Amino acid sequence: MIAGLARFPCALGPAGIATAKREGDGVTPLGSFAIRRLWRRADRAPRPPTGLPVRVTRPDDGWCDAVGHRRYNRPVRRPFSASHEAMWRDDGLYDLVFELGWNDRPVRAGRGSAIFLHAARPGFTPTAGCVALAPAVLKRLAGRIGPRTMIEIGGPVPRPRRRAI
Repeated sequence: MIAGLARFPCALGPAGIATAKREGDGVTPLGSFAIRRLWRRADRAPRPPTGLPVRVTRPDDGWCDAVGHRRYNRPVRRPFSASHEAMWRDDGLYDLVFELGWNDRPVRAGRGSAIFLHAARPGFTPTAGCVALAPAVLKRLAGRIGPRTMIEIGGPVPRPRRRAI
């Protein structure tokens, strides 16, 4: 991942980057996306500085990934009868979660849900379709992300500028 002039290793979905994203396909969607808000575990760390709206994650928070459900690709409260992902995790991957604007305005059934920027596993093993960074990098970037920040996935990689001597 590139942020300004800094480059960071990241993990993506095992099926790579593509425009044709479908629920459960392991693809990370190609494109430029708004960062809607930051979810954070208040019991794990203090609130990082950020210009984003912040939601404190609770143990009963989830995210619906049931294609046919009316709450598809939206936050839900657990217990929840349809398929969903838990936002409160013990593994630390969701201690800080940046909610990306994928398939949300409007939501289209089956185009993929729960696409986030979150912490990577050791070794940067693949995600289910999200973008994952080292936890320290997430904290560092939080202070530089605001409501007008966009994340570009799979776009052109800018070349470093050469300085005149």
